[in-house]
Amino acid sequence: MTELQRIAERYARREPGDRYSLLRPEVWRMWQERQRALLRLLAMRPGHPAEWRATEVGCGAGGNLLDLLRLGFMPAHLTGIELLPERLAAARAALPEGVRLFAGDAARADVAPGSQDLVLQSTVFSSILDDGLQQRLAEAMWRWLKPGGAVVWYDFTVDNPRNRDVRGVPMRRVRELFPQGRLKARRVTLAPPLARAWPAAYALFNLAPWLRTHRLVLIEKV
Repeated sequence: MTELQRIAERYARREPGDRYSLLRPEVWRMWQERQRALLRLLAMRPGHPAEWRATEVGCGAGGNLLDLLRLGFMPAHLTGIELLPERLAAARAALPEGVRLFAGDAARADVAPGSQDLVLQSTVFSSILDDGLQQRLAEAMWRWLKPGGAVVWYDFTVDNPRNRDVRGVPMRRVRELFPQGRLKARRVTLAPPLARAWPAAYALFNLAPWLRTHRLVLIEKV
């Protein structure tokens, strides 16, 4: 069994229910915090969203791509890549026809070298337990970027002892994967177990940086 097959099998074992529904208070608080941080980063980029081309690795049901459309990206300038067929079908149903969607191994996707202003990944690398596949995917993402483009990285940094299907990706590993990149990082997202237990106290707990388990990183290709 390949690592990609193992990833699909691990996802099939999950039963998230409504755990990631935006109607849950801790989920929309996490989402809003991440969106504010991302908008601050993108606001400092040269040019305008309607001009930018972006690819998302692990686009899921298309939620992040929909956010980019609301930001002003053009459908024809967006590409999503997803390993799981059922999630890709959901993305196809939700997104405009102009958005390109690819199934399968993202490292082999038909994305032209030097064609993208942004390449995004959100909690994809923490689901890859094989170092070689992580490296291959990072190299593909870097290859797709234009000079001056950037990888937008969002992932958690610490291991989850209750879930052996994932592993944290610390900053030293991010630097290993993108050794030529210029990194701008900030800690975001209150530890999900705390957020679920005390959603009303999210803002209070989140004042402590060491309780934030994820990093949003802009990795610029200079």
